Amino acid sequence: MAYHKLALSSLIVNPANDRHGELDSEAAAIAHLFATQEGHMRNLAKDIVLQNEVFEPPLVYPEGDKYVVADGNRRTTCLKLLTNPRQAPTVELQEFFAELKSKWSALEYIECRVEHDLDRVDEILFRRHTGVQKGIGQSNWTDRMQNNFVTRTGKGNGVHIADEIEKRLQAAGLLPSKKIPRANLSRLLSSEPLRNRVGISIKKGQFEIIRNEEQTLSVLRRIADDLAFKRVVLGDIWDTDSKSRYIDSLNREGLLPAEQATTKSEKKSKTPDISAKAKSARATKQVRWPHLIPNVKHDVVWGAHLQRHREIWEELQFRLNIDVHLNAISVLLRVLLELSIDNFVERAPCTTVHENDKLATKAGKVADQLFAEGSINKKYQGAIRKLQQGDGLLSIDTLNRYVHSPNFNVSPEHLRMLWNTLSEFITLCLRV
Repeated sequence: MAYHKLALSSLIVNPANDRHGELDSEAAAIAHLFATQEGHMRNLAKDIVLQNEVFEPPLVYPEGDKYVVADGNRRTTCLKLLTNPRQAPTVELQEFFAELKSKWSALEYIECRVEHDLDRVDEILFRRHTGVQKGIGQSNWTDRMQNNFVTRTGKGNGVHIADEIEKRLQAAGLLPSKKIPRANLSRLLSSEPLRNRVGISIKKGQFEIIRNEEQTLSVLRRIADDLAFKRVVLGDIWDTDSKSRYIDSLNREGLLPAEQATTKSEKKSKTPDISAKAKSARATKQVRWPHLIPNVKHDVVWGAHLQRHREIWEELQFRLNIDVHLNAISVLLRVLLELSIDNFVERAPCTTVHENDKLATKAGKVADQLFAEGSINKKYQGAIRKLQQGDGLLSIDTLNRYVHSPNFNVSPEHLRMLWNTLSEFITLCLRV
C-alpha cells in the first residue's frame, strides 16, 4: 500500500465500476453516475467546493500511463467536472459546474491510494462495500451511533448552526474582528440542551432565539470571540463534559440569558383542560408506547459520567416492554432514581445530604435544593417529599419493595404513575 499525489488528469473514472457494470468509456461512466444519482452528485460537488478538500483518497490502480479509479469514482468525477465543466453530460450540468468552478480553488493533484495487485483491490472493495460480513467488512452505524455523532459534532442536523449564529451577530454588529472557527462553534452547540442554555433552539429544522434576545446575542458574541481568538480551542470542547464545563464557566460569570417571562394568558394556554387531556389519552391508547419512558426528548446532556444512567434510560425507553418485563423495569427504575440522585448530590453539589441518609431522605433534600434554586415549584417539591411516606402507593418504600419483596406484585399502570411523578425529578438530577 502506498499513497501518492497524482495529477487529476491522470485518473480515469472507471468504465467498469461495479455501480453500473461495464460501459464503453469514461464519458459513459460519468453520464451514468448523473443519470442514476444526480442529486447526490450535485451535493458532493458542492461539499468539495465548500471544503476545498477530499477527505478520503481514491483507491486506484495503474493502467499504462494512467490510473483507473477502483473506489472513489464519484469524488473523482466531481473533481474532473470542476476542472472542466464541459465534460458534464448535459448543458444544465455544465452550467452548474461552471458556477461552482468560479468559487473553487482548483486541485491539480489529489492524494490517492495506489495498489498494483488487482486481487488486493478486490479484497479492499469486498470489505468496504459488501456489508458487515460477520465483522470482516465495514460495520454500519446504528441510529444511536449516528445520533451520538450528530450530538458530538453538530454535523448532519439539517441546520448549519454556525451560519445562523453568524447571520444574527452580523445583523447586530457583534461579529468578532477575527474569523470564527465555524466547525468548533457547531460542535460546541451540537446538542439541544446546550443550545437552550445559551438561549437558542433548533426544532423542526428551524433556528430560533428562545430567551432574552439581547442577552442571548451577548453570550453568543462572547462564545464567538473566545473561539475566534483561540481562548477556547477544539481540545477544550471535544466531548460533552468539556462543552458543559465551558458553558458552566459562562454561567458562573453571569452571562447566560434569562428565560423569557411567561404571561398569565400564556400560562393558561399551556395548561390543557380535562377534555384535551381526555382526547390525548384516547389518542395515546390507540397507539400506546410499549415502554416505560415516553418517546420524547428530555434534554439530558449525556456526558461520560452518565454512561450507565444512559444505558438504563434507553432500556426503559426503547427496549423493555412494560407488558412483558415488569420486574426488570421496576428494578431499573429504582436504580435509575438512586443513580440520578447521587449524580445531583455529587455534582450540584447538595451538601445537606449525608452518607448514611436513606434514599427517601436524599430525595427530599434534593427536592428542597431544587425548590430553593427555582428549578421546581412548591407543589412538586411537596410531591417528591411525599415519597418519604412509607404507606403511600407512590413512595420510595414501594420502589424498595419492588426490589426486595418476594410477594409484591408489579402493574404497568403503577409503574407509569411512578414515572409520571418522578420523570421531571430524575431529569433535573441528571442535568447538573
